[in-house]
Amino acid sequence: MTDEERDEIFQSDFSDPDFTDENGRDYWEHYRFEVEKGQVLLRIDKYLVERIKGTSRNRIQNAAEAQCIRVNGTPVKSNYRVHPGDLISVVMDRPRYENEIVAQDIPLNIVYEDAELLVVNKPAGMCVHPGHGNYDGTLVNALAWHFKDNPDYDVTDPRMGLVHRIDKDTSGLLVVAKTPRAKTSLGLQFFNKTTKRQYVALVWGQMKQMDGTIEGNIGRSLRDRLLMCVFPDGDLGKHAVTHYHTIENFAHVALVQCQLETGRTHQIRVHMQYIGHPLFNDERYGGDKVLRGNTTSKYMQFVQNCFKTCPRQALHAKTLGFVHPVTGQQMDFDSEVPDDMTQLIEKWRTYTASL
Repeated sequence: MTDEERDEIFQSDFSDPDFTDENGRDYWEHYRFEVEKGQVLLRIDKYLVERIKGTSRNRIQNAAEAQCIRVNGTPVKSNYRVHPGDLISVVMDRPRYENEIVAQDIPLNIVYEDAELLVVNKPAGMCVHPGHGNYDGTLVNALAWHFKDNPDYDVTDPRMGLVHRIDKDTSGLLVVAKTPRAKTSLGLQFFNKTTKRQYVALVWGQMKQMDGTIEGNIGRSLRDRLLMCVFPDGDLGKHAVTHYHTIENFAHVALVQCQLETGRTHQIRVHMQYIGHPLFNDERYGGDKVLRGNTTSKYMQFVQNCFKTCPRQALHAKTLGFVHPVTGQQMDFDSEVPDDMTQLIEKWRTYTASL
């Protein structure tokens, strides 16, 4: 894979996880060690602090508490004593950061914040995590600045931080855990599919059915590693379910509301393409071409103007709901559709009315 291809993968999400645990959670291996034959019995936190440059014993202990230190595939506590021949993996729920996280004064649209969590409305164009080719300017860099005076928050601590993610060019709501108990509680809610997540998307083609459900395993394409695809037979990929409701049909596109039952990489983008309705201006999945309508120069120019109005996939994470990890209260948040998508929708509404 070339550097350019790696850059493109990290611009929207993460590369493939190294493994998935028994609860279906994805993990990436950051470090791997095989304990030397002559190694005396030694606490694993002491063993690792001597071998991982730039880390601290406290960070290693935090990782162990979050079940991110594994010996021969099994999570261990920080007081585990290593044995000759042990295979030690340090894993995280995100890829390894290439550089130290730099706190950057990047404006955040904070929808809600208390002692346990924070809900932020991410703009399109912002990566969630630093990665290959995107080392700064990310949501994590902005969070590092926001929490710079909070001694209890460490952006590298796996026991807290982002609970889920959305693509670089998708806008919308994300929840951030400020404490370990919040991360644990919210993580379980996402795993158990009790959270409420609704997206708004503009897709190519009129929807014949007002409501529907799309099911199909999603995994990385065997022909193009930059793409995710649906494996309908279920022998590859991961189980994925998307429910949709048609809000409004226009002349050659439709405004739909999508509710996620699962949260796979590019799920809405891939599922809508799978049923023949790629997201409008989704370059990766073919939506950046004129897929419906006529070939007159006037119409072609209109669509090009629409592409310029919303120069990204037309997808917004509009609502987010979960149970507060401490109070037990149901928390429901709603965000406005951003200006680029609002203008795009209005263009199609006006065009349709003129026919």
